[in-house]
Amino acid sequence: MKRTAAALVAAIATSALTVPTASATPGSPHDSLRDRVNAVMETGTVGALARSTGPRGHRSTTATAGVADTATGEAVRPGDRFRIASASKTFVATVVLQLADEGRLSLDDTVEDWLPGLVSGNGNDGSRITVRQLLQHTSGLFDYTADFPVLASVDGFQADRYRTWTDEELVAIAMKHQPDFAPGTKWSYSNTGYIVAGMIIEKATGHSWQQEVTRRVIEPLRLRDTSAPTTQTHIPGRHLHGYSDFEGSGATIDVTEINPSLGGAAGAMISTTADLTRFYQALLGGRLLRPAELTEMKTTVRTPDLDDVWPGASYGLGLMEIPLSCGGSYYSHGGDLPGYTTRNGVSADGRRVVVLATTGDGAADLSTEHAQNELIDGELCA
Repeated sequence: MKRTAAALVAAIATSALTVPTASATPGSPHDSLRDRVNAVMETGTVGALARSTGPRGHRSTTATAGVADTATGEAVRPGDRFRIASASKTFVATVVLQLADEGRLSLDDTVEDWLPGLVSGNGNDGSRITVRQLLQHTSGLFDYTADFPVLASVDGFQADRYRTWTDEELVAIAMKHQPDFAPGTKWSYSNTGYIVAGMIIEKATGHSWQQEVTRRVIEPLRLRDTSAPTTQTHIPGRHLHGYSDFEGSGATIDVTEINPSLGGAAGAMISTTADLTRFYQALLGGRLLRPAELTEMKTTVRTPDLDDVWPGASYGLGLMEIPLSCGGSYYSHGGDLPGYTTRNGVSADGRRVVVLATTGDGAADLSTEHAQNELIDGELCA
């Protein structure tokens, strides 16, 4: 799940911790990655893990900093798993585009075609919203996470962190609100659209979005440390613990355990930097989508709402395009949950990939965001 730029501005830094300095993979020639990870840590994150691959797509460097668990003091390790939040959306969009290629649905189908009556009331009309608009955030649907107490405060999180949410319940939250705009007329990030997209996957295939992502992406690419959980509250294996104070609403708490149904197809997945690198290499390298579908994914609209974080960015179908300081652009999809941030950058051919995971809420003045962006831009421009 992805915080809007306004929410990012409001994020509060986690409490200060004494943490190890960044360490690069032994024998790595790229000391700059270590420096860039240290720069991220200096903005107030608890842990950081980065992987930089390329430019030929096979040689990788990793750098880590901070602790994976403040209770034990264990240092971050390169293979640690973490919640990838809205980076899940690229997996989901890939499945939808595969289904479109197979003729099992069309990007021009409407929500009403697949899920009659789901999107209705308060000016919401599923017959006017297409599958393409769901994936591109041009549907106008209210983002249910903006009216979601479990993600709004320490008390709200503690009260409902283990609750199981149905997709229908999440969409119903959005339906209490009028749409933000008429479908197709503007852009605004809406997690609701991806919840609906996940429901359409299930209607079209007879299987949950989790099953389809696993069958079509995770298993063929052998992403052994990636999962699309339904209600499992813990992260299996070695993993990063997340920490948040929910914008200063209380004391910083460990937010690692959470029922992922609250994010669903909008942000429930778990992965590692190595697995995400393999996924992006396959996706942009043309191994998951045919050229026509990959072109659809990479066809973008401007996202002025995000200019304070990613100036000049635009959004396609589950994939952002962001200008590089050295010219050209890269593709990306970040992810944010309380306590977890995922950032990444991929060259157009998929050979150059940078993946960064951090824990803690970061700094309120966007210095964490800027340091993360500088890490990705610096590695891709190197």
